Amino acid sequence: MAQDTVLTLGILGGTGKQGSGLALRWAHAHYAVIVGSRDRARAEATAESINEKLGRDGVVHGMTNLEAAYACDIAVLSVPYRAQRATLESVRDALKGKILVDVTVPLNPEKRRHVYIPPGGSAGAEAQALLGEQVRVVSAFQNIGFVHLQELDAPIECDVLITGNDKEAKRQVVALAEAIGMRAFDAGPIENAVVAETLVSALLNINVRHKVRSAGIRIVGIHET
Repeated sequence: MAQDTVLTLGILGGTGKQGSGLALRWAHAHYAVIVGSRDRARAEATAESINEKLGRDGVVHGMTNLEAAYACDIAVLSVPYRAQRATLESVRDALKGKILVDVTVPLNPEKRRHVYIPPGGSAGAEAQALLGEQVRVVSAFQNIGFVHLQELDAPIECDVLITGNDKEAKRQVVALAEAIGMRAFDAGPIENAVVAETLVSALLNINVRHKVRSAGIRIVGIHET
């Protein structure tokens, strides 16, 4: 279960496969979850679908992205890279003083399996530059396939790389990963977000070659105590 003080998580762009999968997992772990979208009706429909999967009414709520950003304790951005800047600009004031978990993956629209590095070095670094120091950006969860997230009965056998400039913010995101059964590792400052983001293109190639949809990574050589 999540911590004693229940955090409210706002999944901005939460109607997509990745965002709704994260929403499902965190709601199942007893976090308060808001699904955000540009279209409130779409957000409400996704929230209702998640509640049906959980067998619990009113657990997940649907709002606009802006409403979700204001209402949440921690925001999670799960939108295509092409929508990242516009979405963040629309909720920037609402995110002041909060943690933003950026799940954005910059992909080349013409060659999705070829690595693409955005002008700012990574989507995570661009988000931090856009939002400024008043928002603590943590980049995470890019390399977790939605297939793992959507299947509640199956364990998630992938590890998470977490990057950001604020140690306490990263600690909280590690807790979010662990709450849904994943190991998470602090991989350094936000500049290192490029590692996890570009890893997705490699995983897409592995998926195609091995005819699967859920290739992931595991970190070895670390002995847990």
